[in-house]
Amino acid sequence: MTSTHAFWLAGRQATGEETLDVTSPWDGRVVGTVSVPTERQVDEAVAAAHSVLDEFAATPAHVRAAALDHVSRRLVERTEEIARLISAENGKPLKWARGEVGRAVSVFRFAAEEARRFNSGDSQRLDTDAGGTGRLAFTRRFPRGVVLGIAPFNFPLNLCAHKIAPAIAVGAPIILKPAPATPLSGLLLGELLAETELPEGAWSVLPVPNDRMPALVQDERLPVISFTGSDKVGFAIMDSVPRKHCTLELGGNGAAVVLADYASEKDLDWAASRIATFSNYQGGQSCISVQRVIADASLYERLVPKIVAAVEAQVTGDPADDATDVGPLVSEDAAKRVESWVDEAVREGAQLLTGGKRDGASYAPTVLADVPDHTTLAREEVFGPVLTLRRVEGESEAYQRVNDSKYGLQAGVFTHDLQTAFRAHRALEVGGVIVGDVPSYRADQMPYGGAKQSGVGREGVRFAMDDYTYERVMVFTGLEL
Repeated sequence: MTSTHAFWLAGRQATGEETLDVTSPWDGRVVGTVSVPTERQVDEAVAAAHSVLDEFAATPAHVRAAALDHVSRRLVERTEEIARLISAENGKPLKWARGEVGRAVSVFRFAAEEARRFNSGDSQRLDTDAGGTGRLAFTRRFPRGVVLGIAPFNFPLNLCAHKIAPAIAVGAPIILKPAPATPLSGLLLGELLAETELPEGAWSVLPVPNDRMPALVQDERLPVISFTGSDKVGFAIMDSVPRKHCTLELGGNGAAVVLADYASEKDLDWAASRIATFSNYQGGQSCISVQRVIADASLYERLVPKIVAAVEAQVTGDPADDATDVGPLVSEDAAKRVESWVDEAVREGAQLLTGGKRDGASYAPTVLADVPDHTTLAREEVFGPVLTLRRVEGESEAYQRVNDSKYGLQAGVFTHDLQTAFRAHRALEVGGVIVGDVPSYRADQMPYGGAKQSGVGREGVRFAMDDYTYERVMVFTGLEL
């Protein structure tokens, strides 16, 4: 019989009056039962976070860094256990789940390092103007207030880490709300945080159902919201709280551009392998997975069969099997939505090169060519293992095609030419350009975020720390400088 997982209220375990079953997307079995906090308990967590704001902000850097280091070490020690938990609740193949744990280890390590050097302050002499004679400005950063971190299902551990770790590093209390489909990994982070000496109220992990979130989002005691998820939900949150500071990491329909100079057999084999892998990793449920391939006409006919073969070589099946590359989507409804988009594209004239079949929550790795521009698949984020191919005449058209999207998260550009790389960096309306690889590369310490409807603000540990804080200036007067 599955035991019920308590949630974490102001750093201590608690249970509510209702429970939520967490099921495996692969076989539907219950992998955990989670206690759901009551409205009173949610209010208690928010009140505790608000009351500890000044105390936590004043906590010595070494205390916060030690807590972050502890979580990083414990994630290493429990890697296999946590990877299997991620795989069970999310459907992610073990190989990718282990990688996710490794990334979370780094996130907490980076945060510990940043906590030790963050906010040492900057000084600026003001006597560069006569009115500033004898004056010196000293600037430090202070938390904007309690953070509400809302995490998605696709990286149930690492994207929780990206909410929690920067907040602890700057001394900002945080209420973490994990995704209802995958709350177990976030609750496990709470277990590790409970082993530290952080002040009570500095953090809570609350599996609040989505339909109860509006009141929490609008709570004035939570002036900072960090959300990762769909653009529809993200912008609805921002519109509902126009005076709050919102960081939104939203959708994408990542493009991989293969340019004319990337034309040797070795080059094309590499590009095809990377495209196939990262259009299907996490079941395509990554906002920087490859959804569009835009290839120069001079190499298109040689590249396409390589991509199709590499996609067909992806091993699908049980995510608990070490050999599996592609597991199920998060739910059967998600797979049905992907199926409907692909079927629509084919009806409208797209050429199905491989895949296009659904089995429950699983959808076969799929490649299509000549997808009409007006179809849903061409315009929206598929968030599934589906790849579209397009031929273009030259670099300029390729960049135009990338930019012909409401999204602008990241793009990959396969080229060997340095000048071409810089032109791409200037021309592409995205938050990140990955040269020589797919758009799916993310280092957890780099600034990560998008343009247009792909979001507002940046993650990446140091950059999120900046987002959670504001500058406060102190001016000294009458100094002999």
